[in-house]
Amino acid sequence: MSDFKIQSVLITGSSRGLGLEFVQQFLTSPNPPQKIFAACRNPDGPQSQVLKNLSEKHQNVIVVKMDVTDPSSVNESVKEVEKHLNGKPLDLLLNNAGILSHTNLESQTSEDMMNVYNINVVGPMLVTQAYHRLMKRAEGTGKSAIVHISAVLGSLADLPSLFSHYQVISYRCSKAALNMLSRCHSLAYKQDGIISIAIHPGWVKTDMGGDQAPLTKEDSIGAVMKVIYSLSEEQSGTFVDWEGKSIPW
Repeated sequence: MSDFKIQSVLITGSSRGLGLEFVQQFLTSPNPPQKIFAACRNPDGPQSQVLKNLSEKHQNVIVVKMDVTDPSSVNESVKEVEKHLNGKPLDLLLNNAGILSHTNLESQTSEDMMNVYNINVVGPMLVTQAYHRLMKRAEGTGKSAIVHISAVLGSLADLPSLFSHYQVISYRCSKAALNMLSRCHSLAYKQDGIISIAIHPGWVKTDMGGDQAPLTKEDSIGAVMKVIYSLSEEQSGTFVDWEGKSIPW
């Protein structure tokens, strides 16, 4: 399969950073999705103002309240999204919400590890679990896709090259776990016509990435969008960077 058709997309963590950039780039794509579900924890908060402005200007942007770590919040969001889909499947789930904590082996605490893991791993697990039924495809009716925003720092093979400069223990462990979750999804949901892939967006200038990062949000997400729109069944279960190049596990 090539030229992946996206009529509907759900993006978690969409109030700022890469998530907000995804919303903006889907809006300006040649064939924008009919439904762009922009999920965030606090739609009425000041951080969500840009997102709210977009939804007021564009009818296809629907802001959805969702705390990815809260099962009841996730399940409530499913009800809202399902009403707007009108019986159609959700084409793309973009598990983007995530956090990074600057810890090393000496400063790492159990509380921080559990908090980061809860958002970066348990969150995508709960969201995908809840939205699975909306993504299922009957044979011959196309494909849906789950895109997990991962990081090269979760690569076990590449660990030695960056470890001394950037330990971030809880973040590394969470992204390695997210990669495993992505592979499990690729196997378990294959029979439902669902692709699952983990994508490293690069080191990007955001609140999380910092000012020293070499990539802008526009360049990173623009490249990731090309990877998404060209997704094929053969890519399911892989780990790639923003340009579609394979990353070792």
